[in-house]
Amino acid sequence: MPLEHLDLNNNQLMGPIPKFKAAKLSCTSNPFCQSTAGAACAPEVMALLEFLDGLNYPERLISSWTGNDPCSSWIGVTCVSSKVYSIALPNFNLSGTLSPSVANLASLHQIKLGGNNLSGQIPTNWTNLTSLKTLDLSDNNIYPPVPKFSRTVDVVIAGNPLLTGDKSKPDTPSPNNNPSSGSSDSPDTPSSPTKGTGSSVESTKQKSTKRSTFVAIVAPVASVAVVAFLIIPLSIYYCKKRKDTFQAPSSLVIHPRDPSDSDNMVKIVVANHTNGSTSTVTGSGSASRNSSGIGESHVIEAGNLVISVQVLRNVTKNFASENELGRGGFGVVYKGELDDGTKIAVKRMEAGVISNKAFDEFQAEIAVLSKVRHRHLVSLLGYSIEGNERILVYEYMPQGALSKHLFHWKSLKLEPLSWKRRLNIALDVARGVEYLHNLAHRSFIHRDLKSSNILLGDDFRAKVSDFGLVKLAPDGEKSVVTRLAGTFGYLAPEYAVTGKITTKADVFSFGVVLMELLTGLMALDEDRPEESQYLAAWFWHIKSDKQKLRAAVDPALDVKDETFESISIIAELAGHCTAREPGQRPDMSHAVNVLAPLVEKWKPLNDDMEEYCGIDYSLPLNQMVKGWQEAEGKDFSYVDLEDSKSSIPARPTGFAESFTSADGR
Repeated sequence: MPLEHLDLNNNQLMGPIPKFKAAKLSCTSNPFCQSTAGAACAPEVMALLEFLDGLNYPERLISSWTGNDPCSSWIGVTCVSSKVYSIALPNFNLSGTLSPSVANLASLHQIKLGGNNLSGQIPTNWTNLTSLKTLDLSDNNIYPPVPKFSRTVDVVIAGNPLLTGDKSKPDTPSPNNNPSSGSSDSPDTPSSPTKGTGSSVESTKQKSTKRSTFVAIVAPVASVAVVAFLIIPLSIYYCKKRKDTFQAPSSLVIHPRDPSDSDNMVKIVVANHTNGSTSTVTGSGSASRNSSGIGESHVIEAGNLVISVQVLRNVTKNFASENELGRGGFGVVYKGELDDGTKIAVKRMEAGVISNKAFDEFQAEIAVLSKVRHRHLVSLLGYSIEGNERILVYEYMPQGALSKHLFHWKSLKLEPLSWKRRLNIALDVARGVEYLHNLAHRSFIHRDLKSSNILLGDDFRAKVSDFGLVKLAPDGEKSVVTRLAGTFGYLAPEYAVTGKITTKADVFSFGVVLMELLTGLMALDEDRPEESQYLAAWFWHIKSDKQKLRAAVDPALDVKDETFESISIIAELAGHCTAREPGQRPDMSHAVNVLAPLVEKWKPLNDDMEEYCGIDYSLPLNQMVKGWQEAEGKDFSYVDLEDSKSSIPARPTGFAESFTSADGR
């Protein structure tokens, strides 16, 4: 870019300084490896910086990994003879994926990254590290499969949930396949001054080798043949008999905790799709299963009953196009109805997008929605994992997404939302997100709050949906570094720029949703004039000008003076929620406090009066009830309140003696 002036001072830019075309360039106070533009970094430095890129550039390492010599004083890097010998960063709270660039560090002997939050697969080219002796990736979230390392490498992968069910160590090459073995005794190489003696020895060796090879091949084959001859007929008979008495389930089924069970365990039945055999596992937390569709072992937390794919095919008419409710990033949502009349929304992942990222979101949705329940969060009713199928089942929201009613109501021939309904929706969303942030047993960040993820029921009450990107929030004001996810137009600036996220990122997104409710405009629309393409930036310039604000209000709204008063309050709240700095934004509890009085108007009673509606509250209760009945002029059956204790049974009839609060839950 032929710029006049390019200022990159005081950042955390690493690696080499490119040769810019800018006439005037400033890039001081950055941890570049060289001070001269165009000068290349040392190869080992570039390999380590690419490794850092996979980890999302953790700040603690950026401040240490500066200059062009990793052997100077880089945290976690140890050198021998000016070559990188070890990368040791255990329990560093690292997240991200492992970079293939590490394979360029030929002198590397040790990689110790245990106790972090690393995900993804181990790069296969790491097996080319000929000097590697130790690879410790324990207690992470590494995906299968594990590459085949040399048997000289000590690979530690314990504590990786997605590898549960795999071998504790990866497969190693057989000694017989070692290219260095058995090649030293060549018949063309004289091994003794006496040629005849050497030939005799060599002949004996060849015979011995042939005999041992014959035994090594024939003995196992003969054993297998004998076993097969005896076992196969018995197996066929047993399977046939078993099939007559028991039909194997077609999916993993989780039976939740049963309070009447003395062991109070979670019982899990896993069906093998290839031969129909079953096995039962008991545990108290989670279960691992091998997915026959993608050949990997995954952990699914017990808690919600898995619904058979066949049932979901039936209720959606085999996922018919006429039952399609909408399409998302990872699949299609269908409408269905169970036998008992319960309407459901079935989110089916498309086979072509079942990547590690997609499965992470699938798991996150199950993990979060099995832990949280709120009237303004969409409920997860179940899920299904069979073969290549990955399906989530939700409660059905008849009126669909808020975005449909704000931006497409004309084309869909819908009634525009009234201001009262928009206020109710804003309060419902605020309460749902407030619960995620402050009131659940853990603090969660939604990360993808937007109008298309806000669903409406028949009564137009709103619920927040789509929890695939949810992250656990750190305690206090701390932020968590994560890969960028979400939707442009709703992303908080600090998250989009640095990848650091707090609950205030959701507050920013909520502020943008408020702007959409006010204006009827989408958060980002390239078809609008340039100055108003990005709604949040444009709205900030007009929110304080009453005349401009009134002109910006959705034309579908009938704006009266009383209505405009509350519109001004919401505009101010939207501005606070989208403040540039996270610390300047309110939390969701404040948003609830602002919205609630606008929706639920209440005025206190003048409590100076001793009587209200002809009732004297100074009288005894039984006389007060009589007076109330007379004032209402209705024939109530009189309840004797002289002995109120005996009128309430200790236990309602029909309840068992053993009924406890656990049964109630």
